[in-house]
Amino acid sequence: MRWIGLAFYLLSACAASAAGNPLTIERLLSDGWEVAAYSGNLDVRTSLILFRKKDVSYLVQCSSLFDVTRAQRVVVNCYELH
Repeated sequence: MRWIGLAFYLLSACAASAAGNPLTIERLLSDGWEVAAYSGNLDVRTSLILFRKKDVSYLVQCSSLFDVTRAQRVVVNCYELH
């Protein structure tokens, strides 16, 4: 469970990287989405988080990468699963 806290800390620290209003973990949580599943790697550099929301017929999956060798250390990609 402590890895989930670390993942949320790392993911919430990332900045929006695309134009417009990209899906972010912060935005999903503030809009009432719930964590449905979480999968992390043993070295805690990559993880997947699956979100669900009542009254919505699709899920949202967010993948994250933490790499200290990059200028943008945390990279998050969220997308809808229809």
